[in-house]
Amino acid sequence: MESLEAELSRARGLAVADLADAIESMGFECTRCGGCCTGYAPDEPGGAPAGGGVGEGGGSGESDEVDTDAGGCHGGDDTDREPHTATVFPDEVREVAAAAEVQSDESYDWRDVARPMPFGLSEGDDGEPTGETFEWALATDDCGDCTFYEEADGQGACTVHDARPLICRTYPFSVALDGTSQPMGEAVDEAGIVRAHECEGLGREISREDAEALAASLKERAVRELEEAIGVRDNYEPTASERADGDVVVFDSEGPKEADGTPVDGD
Repeated sequence: MESLEAELSRARGLAVADLADAIESMGFECTRCGGCCTGYAPDEPGGAPAGGGVGEGGGSGESDEVDTDAGGCHGGDDTDREPHTATVFPDEVREVAAAAEVQSDESYDWRDVARPMPFGLSEGDDGEPTGETFEWALATDDCGDCTFYEEADGQGACTVHDARPLICRTYPFSVALDGTSQPMGEAVDEAGIVRAHECEGLGREISREDAEALAASLKERAVRELEEAIGVRDNYEPTASERADGDVVVFDSEGPKEADGTPVDGD
C-alpha cells in the first residue's frame, strides 16, 4: 500500500478532464429524490456510499413523499431506520453552520451541524455512545434524515445548498485511491478510479460544463480526504480520551475534540 503522502500526490495529479470524461460517459442529473440525504430501512439498499475509509452512508434512493404534517419519515415507516451518515470536514462544519444561521436567522452550534461518526463507537452502560472515532457526520433528525434536508411536493432540497459539503456536491461519484473513501460502487473508467454509486439520476444526459464542474469537486474531495487522513494521523493523541470530559472523542485533522466540537484540554 502506498503511503498517504504518495496517494495525496496522485490525487493532486488527477486530470479533471479525465474525471469529466468518466462522468460524462456515465451521465448524471439529480432528480431531487432525497435518497442521498435520508435514512433508510435495514432491508433497503443504501443510496449514498457505504464505504471503508471515510465511512459514508445514506438513504434508500426511494422518492416517496413525506407527510410532514403527520410526522412521517421519508420513505414511510420511521422505525428501525439506519441514519444518513455523510462525512463532513471540520471547516465544512463551520461553513454549514454559518450558512444555516443566515438562512434561518437562528444560532447554530457544532452539534446542530455534525455528530461523531458512529463507526468505532460502542454503547456504554448508560446506553450512550462511547469510544473514539475519526470523522464527523452531518447531524440527523429522528427519522435519520440529514437535518438540512427538506421535501415538498415530492421533491427534496438542501437548506444550505450553496455551502453543502464536498461529499454532497460529488454524490453519486467518488474516487478510489488508498486513504480515500475506498468506495464499493461500480467502476466508471477503465482504470477504476472513478466509481458510481446507486442513484436514480445515473444514466441521464449531462453537459460537458456540468461534468467538468463535478469532476473538479471530485478531485478536490479526494485531495481533502487524504489531507484529512494525514492530519488525523499526525495529530492523534493516545491519552486524549483520558482527558476528555465526555465518553466520546473525535480525532480529526485539527486534533482531538469532544462530541460537541470543543478541543480536548491538552493540559
